[in-house]
Amino acid sequence: MRWRDVKHGKITQKNITPTILDFTISPISNRIKAFITDTFMLLMPLMYMTFYLIMGSREVFAERMLEGWAFIFIPHFFIIMAFYLIKSQTPGYKAYDMKLVDKNLKKPTILQFTIRYFTFFLSTIFIAGLVLAITRKDKKTLHDLISGTMPIQIEK
Repeated sequence: MRWRDVKHGKITQKNITPTILDFTISPISNRIKAFITDTFMLLMPLMYMTFYLIMGSREVFAERMLEGWAFIFIPHFFIIMAFYLIKSQTPGYKAYDMKLVDKNLKKPTILQFTIRYFTFFLSTIFIAGLVLAITRKDKKTLHDLISGTMPIQIEK
């Protein structure tokens, strides 16, 4: 699209719809950095509160580990879902100019976000889910493929 054509009214900006080719899927390095950022900003405070405020000590956490992990991951799920539903970005995604979209470049549904959240753990447990991003041309991971979402780079 040329600015001159828009200026003279030959093309209007409202008529132009973005396609998948207009966006690039986020590089793996940015996704890793975003994951580390989210871990330290969201997960670590929840773990600290669970260890020391709710359970009293790490020893008690070790004795009642299932209950402890529930105290960590249930609030984590709702916090991540809130970020995804509001802006399709977690703090890590925002820091590295990424956004989560579906295959039509629209905001994913609640079901897609939920499937992505739970399949992310499968993807990290079985390393092959993450290695998939290295071997695929479109750089999608297992949880991207299952949920029908993809992280894209956005402009500031």
